[in-house]
Amino acid sequence: MRLRIVDAFTDRPFRGNPAGVLLLDGEFPPDTWLRQVAAEVNLSETAFARPLPPGGDADWALRWFTPTAEVDMCGHATLATAHVIATSGLATGQIRFSARCGVLTARAAEDGTITMDFPTSTLTPVEAEPAVLGALGAEIRSVHDTSEHIGDLLVELADERAVRELTPDIAALRGHARRGVIVTAAAEDPSRGYDFVSRGFFPAFGIDEDPVTGSAHTALAPFWAARLGRTSLVGLQGGARTGRVAVRLAGDRTLLTGNAVTVIDGELLARP
Repeated sequence: MRLRIVDAFTDRPFRGNPAGVLLLDGEFPPDTWLRQVAAEVNLSETAFARPLPPGGDADWALRWFTPTAEVDMCGHATLATAHVIATSGLATGQIRFSARCGVLTARAAEDGTITMDFPTSTLTPVEAEPAVLGALGAEIRSVHDTSEHIGDLLVELADERAVRELTPDIAALRGHARRGVIVTAAAEDPSRGYDFVSRGFFPAFGIDEDPVTGSAHTALAPFWAARLGRTSLVGLQGGARTGRVAVRLAGDRTLLTGNAVTVIDGELLARP
């Protein structure tokens, strides 16, 4: 069984967010085996995809697993999967995925970028929880709850430097009830090619920090579009590893565009 490791939201190896990708021939193996593989790969997400019969609403069924749990939505592993399908010659043009969160689409362009169509997250202002305040230990400008699609807490910090230098108490965040916490701020210098920065922490799902979280940008897009007065923006996410996500807000849909590069192509010997 062929296993690829793909760096997503980057055009060069060892940047962006790595994801495992397995394209399956038939039905999904038992969940126990899928979880074991994801734990063995030990990246923030491993994607498992299988082809669907022609004539339906989607071309591939897609599932994502962290090292400890299955998730409802994942952007970077979807990008990685679309990259593998496109570069393997298994599809041209639009690729439709059936996932827990509904049908998602991806389209590869001639320049190598891939654009994904995801549901836009709704944002609800909330009071900052004392536990989160203590875990972050930073000046907070605003806090928003996101929709059930991602279930994160979106926290605006004072500036880009505060986001970059943040050292949260991961153990304290592990007890946070939502999927994770996204911190964000406006770019200090937009001439560098990005409009906002962010970082994402998901310790309850076995991911202390996710380098580049595509799904989080379905909430970051409406958040920053409202503040910056534009629907097309570029986000830079990450701490030690960074990646860029171009976003375009289109009402209840958000288009996410990025590059991907395969860095490892091997064989998984353990069979279900």
